[in-house]
Amino acid sequence: MEILNYDIIIVGAGLAGLRAAVEICRKNDKVKVAIVSKVQLMRAHSVCAEGGTAAVLNPHDGDSFELHAWDTVKGADFLADQDVVTRFVKACPEEIYLLEHWGIPWSRKEDGRINQRPFGGHTYPRATFAEDKTGFFEMQTLYDTLLKFNNWDRFEEVFVTKIFIEDGKFHGIYAYDLINGKFIVLKGKACIMATGGAGRIYAFTTFSHSVTGDGIALCYREGIPLKDMEFMQFHPTGLVPSGILMTEACRGEGGHLKNNKGERFMEKYAPDKMELAPRDIVSRAEMTEILEGRGFKGPDGLDYVYLDLTHLGRERILERLPLIREVTIKYIGIDPIEKPIPVRPVQHYTMGGIDVDIDGRSKVPNLFAAGEVACNGLHGANRLGTNSTAECLVFGRIAGEKALEFVLNEKFEPEISGGKIKDEEKRINNFFEMDGKENLYSLRRELRQTMDKYVGVFRDGEGLKIAIDKIREIKERFKNIRINDKSNYYNTDLTSALELENMIDVAEVVAVCAYERKESRGAHARRDYPKRDDVNYLKHTIAEYTKEGPKISYRDVKITIWKPVERKY
Repeated sequence: MEILNYDIIIVGAGLAGLRAAVEICRKNDKVKVAIVSKVQLMRAHSVCAEGGTAAVLNPHDGDSFELHAWDTVKGADFLADQDVVTRFVKACPEEIYLLEHWGIPWSRKEDGRINQRPFGGHTYPRATFAEDKTGFFEMQTLYDTLLKFNNWDRFEEVFVTKIFIEDGKFHGIYAYDLINGKFIVLKGKACIMATGGAGRIYAFTTFSHSVTGDGIALCYREGIPLKDMEFMQFHPTGLVPSGILMTEACRGEGGHLKNNKGERFMEKYAPDKMELAPRDIVSRAEMTEILEGRGFKGPDGLDYVYLDLTHLGRERILERLPLIREVTIKYIGIDPIEKPIPVRPVQHYTMGGIDVDIDGRSKVPNLFAAGEVACNGLHGANRLGTNSTAECLVFGRIAGEKALEFVLNEKFEPEISGGKIKDEEKRINNFFEMDGKENLYSLRRELRQTMDKYVGVFRDGEGLKIAIDKIREIKERFKNIRINDKSNYYNTDLTSALELENMIDVAEVVAVCAYERKESRGAHARRDYPKRDDVNYLKHTIAEYTKEGPKISYRDVKITIWKPVERKY
């Protein structure tokens, strides 16, 4: 067993992970950093972010930190921690300008200044963008910047199966190196989890196949609480039938949503904001239109509405939305210059995650989390578009700073007992010996279909109970799966089984948290409890691991400026 020693281990190499790595390396070139990624470094799902990154760049032209903060708090249906929001909005512009200095090709206005466009829920056009490939260009810029430094090692296509917590501190990780067909242990004085969300627990999702909630599940099973996991965002415009994201920039540039009568139906649901209302409101409006018979019939029950860009004109679409045109032509044979695009709500973001504080620190003092894997209270019950890439940059930087501070200031030497390593080795070997009758890929499909059907845009207690029972049934059947591939090299049967184990745990937490929250707030819409209940549920949901299932408790939201009011758009 190869055991390697590092100062800081970063698990995940998307925007948050790379931003943390750059911050550590540019501030201290002596600290040894390991970046561990289950995919190649530029294959993280962050490259799929399209529309933009929020920041107040024009404080003398109508925008302000207070306005960005208010939009975020209101968009969150008042479940956001307002101290976190305030820190966030003030830090966003610095990240935009840092990326500018590091070489990102931001889209420009005619006068040469960085361009920004409108986005849902924002009262000012503050979505800073690079065409409709913002995440890709941000990732490429961070990766290029990281290559300037020599004090980091890359572990690509390495799947972390366990984190070692002893005496209340992080000590290291156990991981499967797919390329070399072996298992390794990395010891570290601090860890930053940046593994992204859990989109693939749903069948109809915008997320890459690699996004299976691994970091969330790893921490949960080690006793680190999760927060606000019931709040799953559904993006209004997922391409039918694939679920590929049709960026909110389509509507930011002036796209219309239409039903089968040709009506711009958002006038009924958010007359002031129309298509640029927050995502939870637009998604519910679309599903209402579809369920009441004003949608179009789609394949496999994926009925849809139209996203119409035709009135924008060829020149604007080619300049601002080239990727959208490329994707729709390639996947469904429709040119949005000429015809409307079939779309419906699609799982898009995990608002909840590992419970961390304003510095990204978890219950374990040397384990930090940043980006979609983390929940610091920024997004509350509903995330505004473009706040996610900004979150990855801002809190990736902060997590990097704080992990570096810990390593430099705390006298701590990680130690992992041989017994714990042997236990994990035995657990993994048990997978190779599994020879049951259950097909793990069939179980995976059943799990995702269950989440789509019962834990979607609209929910109710009866459906959520069915989902919980079904997930727990799948958990039992998982013990009887069969691993056909017995080899060590690139064993995707093994990684699929490990992913499914993580997906089951995360799905159970999501369903139980949703069942226990008996109100409607943001992305959590209960038909049996249609009103927001500030008396009982103006609180964060905390989920802790037990063998019987998640133990649920609640924690007050931090309100520093704005008290909750009715949320209208």
